[in-house]
Amino acid sequence: MCGIVGYIGTQEAYPILIKGLHRLEYRGYDSAGIALINGKGTLSVYKEKGKVSALEASVAESDTSGTIGIAHTRWATHGEPNATNAHPHYSQSKNLALVHNGIIENYKSLRTMLEKNGITFCSDTDTEVLVQLVEYMQHSHNCDLFTAVQLALKNVIGAYAIAIIEKTHPDRLVCARKGSPLIIGVGKSDNGRAEFYLGSDATPIVEYTKQVIYLNDEEIASMDRSGKLEITNLSNVKQTPQLVTLQLDLDQLEKGGFPHFMLKEIWEQPNALRTCIRGRLNVVEKDVLLSGIIDHKEKFLNCKRIIICACGTSWHSALIGKYFIEEACQLPVEVEYASEFRYRNPVIHPDDVVIAVSQSGETADTLAAIQLAKEHGAFLYGICNVIGSSIARATDSGTYLHVGPEIGVASTKAFTGQVITLCLLGLAIAKEKKTLSDEMFHMLVDELQQIPDKMQWTLENNKHIDQFAQMFTYCKNFIYLGRGYNYPVALEGALKLKEISYIHAEGYPAAEMKHGPIALVDEEMPVVVIAPKRGMYDKVVSNIQEIKSRKGKIISVVTKGDSVVRGMSDYSFVIPDTRDCYVPLLAVIPLQLLSYYVAVAKGRNVDQPRNLAKSVTVE
Repeated sequence: MCGIVGYIGTQEAYPILIKGLHRLEYRGYDSAGIALINGKGTLSVYKEKGKVSALEASVAESDTSGTIGIAHTRWATHGEPNATNAHPHYSQSKNLALVHNGIIENYKSLRTMLEKNGITFCSDTDTEVLVQLVEYMQHSHNCDLFTAVQLALKNVIGAYAIAIIEKTHPDRLVCARKGSPLIIGVGKSDNGRAEFYLGSDATPIVEYTKQVIYLNDEEIASMDRSGKLEITNLSNVKQTPQLVTLQLDLDQLEKGGFPHFMLKEIWEQPNALRTCIRGRLNVVEKDVLLSGIIDHKEKFLNCKRIIICACGTSWHSALIGKYFIEEACQLPVEVEYASEFRYRNPVIHPDDVVIAVSQSGETADTLAAIQLAKEHGAFLYGICNVIGSSIARATDSGTYLHVGPEIGVASTKAFTGQVITLCLLGLAIAKEKKTLSDEMFHMLVDELQQIPDKMQWTLENNKHIDQFAQMFTYCKNFIYLGRGYNYPVALEGALKLKEISYIHAEGYPAAEMKHGPIALVDEEMPVVVIAPKRGMYDKVVSNIQEIKSRKGKIISVVTKGDSVVRGMSDYSFVIPDTRDCYVPLLAVIPLQLLSYYVAVAKGRNVDQPRNLAKSVTVE
């Protein structure tokens, strides 16, 4: 959600910033802008509604020279999407330009105070309030930019990641963060001189340097051309930065011959999951090795309850994790929407384990939920994909997915990575608690090892989906049904279709059809049924018969060799046989492909669906 890029050094800043904005497009945005200070000391701001390409076109004849600059992609919160509300924002004197991710909750009272002091505003945004406040502090306290930023942020309530440049001091770039991610890249130009990069995440930085610093909450950094980097907190206490090497390659950020990142990431899943389980699943020794469990074994042996907090797709993976952990570990598990959990007065005990699940590791509600749990003394465990992310640093222990960067807004490989990681977690806990027989434990380990190969088979044997997806572009509604472990898959399949095709879809437990939703079924209603020949198969067959009798169109996910459900279906997808608990990892694949091809047939922007952001870093 929103994106920041910054640069100061000896190179021309504009090409770096524009390329960085393109790399951040996956986060979701509705406008883009850039600010540069040229060699004559002129501070220029250019911004446009729409795509980064629109910004590029608008500045084609403008002066974009300069070796310092900041840039931004905006996802509107305060003020409609237009060029006026786009970032960067000038201060009143046009001496400062600022970009901002996050939300300033007390911006109205700050704006009123500033207006009473003679400051006029051009936009409706909370961000302009921030840049005006910084300049007001400069003048009222007769201080430099760095001190003014400190003073301003002490008066701010909310979340922010900011970068700011000053026309009268073109050799310095200042940034700060609280509750919204910001990374500083440390590099050297061809002539050996120091240069610094800024990014909301690593994607705009990795092309230039692998050495980065993750800013912590309430830290402010100042970078200058001499190579000096100074970081303090709001109390003016100097901080010692920790340099981290990025585990990210540039080719992971390219489409690799696929038409969309989403399709590439769907097909990457077998290899992504092989990487995820590598070193963690020992088939020879029949063992599961998770350092996050091994190092804190007593916390899991003594806990009375696990609470999993997540949002969106991560919530669906958490629900599958709940089913697996309860069955394997005989331990009660609650799954909470982080956005609800953080605002309730939840009962949390010191012997609870709270697990935060988030692809980005920056989801604002999930981060706030674990901070609440921390205040109650619970043990915090993070499951995320981005190394060095806020959740990874805020938790006591955890596990990285290691599925590689996910650029498509609609999550695919992160979902299956989260599910398989939660299965590994459940197996590791069960081993310590001895809640599974040796025979069952060994069987589950062996079968989990085979899942990536079975996932590859599923992809190879469902290529026909694109041939009939066009038939469903007329639909206004879909229903997805599943039972047991496959109910969360029904939720996830429906979400994927909604996200990228804009067709309304809902997921239900199959048995709940007769409690209301069956009233919607007619000859124009496609019903997707996850019906593996496992578990409550006969009951699902009965549910399908109820739908068929009302002329509903059946799209089924069936086990290889099943002729019963396949014969009852208008369309079907085939998956290999596996244990009940692992079916979601295979069943979700054709549902991802269905949503993708329906969206493509409808001409949707698959990788950047409207109104959505990859990482929801504000409320």
